Amino acid sequence: MILCLVTDRRRLGAVLGLPEAAWTEALRQQVIGAAAGGVDFIQVREPDLEAAELAALVRSLIAASSSSKAKILVNDRIDVALATGASGVHLKEQSILPSEVRRIAPREFVIGCSVHDAAAVAARKSADFLTAGTVMPTASKRAVDYLSKDGLSRIVEAAAGQPVLGIGGLDLPSIPLLASAGAAGMAAIGAFMPQVAGGDVAENVQKRVAALRFALESATKRP
Repeated sequence: MILCLVTDRRRLGAVLGLPEAAWTEALRQQVIGAAAGGVDFIQVREPDLEAAELAALVRSLIAASSSSKAKILVNDRIDVALATGASGVHLKEQSILPSEVRRIAPREFVIGCSVHDAAAVAARKSADFLTAGTVMPTASKRAVDYLSKDGLSRIVEAAAGQPVLGIGGLDLPSIPLLASAGAAGMAAIGAFMPQVAGGDVAENVQKRVAALRFALESATKRP
């Protein structure tokens, strides 16, 4: 099963009660913990940053996770992903198609794509995985039509073996839904947040990843 941490340093800082000056270091500690816990992908999604700031952040997160198997993906900014040596990119549904990215990217470049319904899958078959959402109500996306289990199942069926991750309002209690829909895993912001302010951020997040991994693998092994 695949786990993908989607970053949001603003939300992380709010959870931890930190001033803006401390957000980047908190994010770095979150990534260190997630990587140590065995997360598969870290999607750097910080839309308020300009290219130079984003590139500096991506490079620091690549360095922070370099001793792990975690792959750093940049949200939609192909230029930044290529310039920084990131492992790949995660494309918005309305962005360039993955087949076009393949023409300019290295062979091993990982491409993820967001989809919101089954109709969007066909044009994105060359992506390494799809992220389908929004599955459940979430703090980051409110006024949307949620997929729930049925909508996610339809996307998984249309993908026909291409890995599909659920995203949106997902945490430990949502894992049975993901498993029953046939999802290959989950992407999330909130599920990878420390549960309380204070303490060791990296250690807290590492434990969260371990718990999510155990629950996902247990759910998929059930008869």
